[in-house]
Amino acid sequence: MLNQINEDHDGAGCETEEREELCPYIDQTSTEHGNDVPALAARRGVSRTGITDDWRDW
Repeated sequence: MLNQINEDHDGAGCETEEREELCPYIDQTSTEHGNDVPALAARRGVSRTGITDDWRDW
């Protein structure tokens, strides 16, 4: 969804500061829904912030 919003606005749908504000929310929400974010990152061999790199264009 966020990739599409960004695409619809020629790459300006999510500014850097807005993306940085979204990351803790996504991390917290994922944790609250039972995901062990540090363990997931470790299994993939990435940092917590790198978990979404495969799917994130913004």
